[in-house]
Amino acid sequence: MNKMTWMAVAIALIATPALAAGGGTLDKIKNSGEIVIGHRQDARPFSFVEGGKTPQGFTIDLCQRIVDEVKSELSMPSLSVKYVPVTSENRFDKVADGSVDLECGNSTITLTRMAQVDFSNMIFITGASLLVRSDEQIVGLSDLTGKSVAVVDETTTQQELQEKLKAGSINAKVVTVKDHADGLKALLDKKVDAYAGDQIVLIGLAKSAPDQSKLALVRELFSYEPYGIALRRNDADFRLAANRALARLYRSGNITGIYDKWFGDWGARPTPLLVAMFALNGIPE
Repeated sequence: MNKMTWMAVAIALIATPALAAGGGTLDKIKNSGEIVIGHRQDARPFSFVEGGKTPQGFTIDLCQRIVDEVKSELSMPSLSVKYVPVTSENRFDKVADGSVDLECGNSTITLTRMAQVDFSNMIFITGASLLVRSDEQIVGLSDLTGKSVAVVDETTTQQELQEKLKAGSINAKVVTVKDHADGLKALLDKKVDAYAGDQIVLIGLAKSAPDQSKLALVRELFSYEPYGIALRRNDADFRLAANRALARLYRSGNITGIYDKWFGDWGARPTPLLVAMFALNGIPE
């Protein structure tokens, strides 16, 4: 092999993203001494912040189990945990660029998103619905004709809502908002007639409202939303650590206690589909 060929090979190796990355997430965590969790601030009961305290919620508890698994695998019991707030707009960018190691919120797994990030095995299954004022006669999407509906921008709910309205020839005005808090405020201030979101999140919003009697939840679901924890692509070792922690949680039955902790007070029992999802993802060692 001549000198120029060797030079070409060297340049190609330097330019290879996998080599330039300098190792996977577990190496990054071991070298830095901390694991970074991206969290939502308003996605109750999955990931939220109250009174400036540490983030809490169903997904935060699951991510803590993953942190414990990483501590064990790396033999780093004193591993530091750093929390970084993310939004619906930037959450996957922050995972992809390494700003956060795990995105712990209520993110739906989609094939399109898999082009940017990977996901853990499923952690929840729900569907999109509508939150309305109790004095409104809205029981489904078809009742939105001539009305306005708010939805968080750049979410799977927005996409599904627009597609279902178009498919049903329902002439409704779609108003995009920044987050769930803005959507609830717009509904209570009568700036919109309905607010669209994942049903389980809408229940949390209604529970947090000053007067729950002024709100009603539409039972109709118009989408399928399988949640997962986002992490960087092409990092099999870190994804395995995350899935090992989740599978152990599902197999042991301890997921029941975490579910009851965050949903029990609402009287929201797990659906047969959700129970089946936990069972199917309790992968054996």
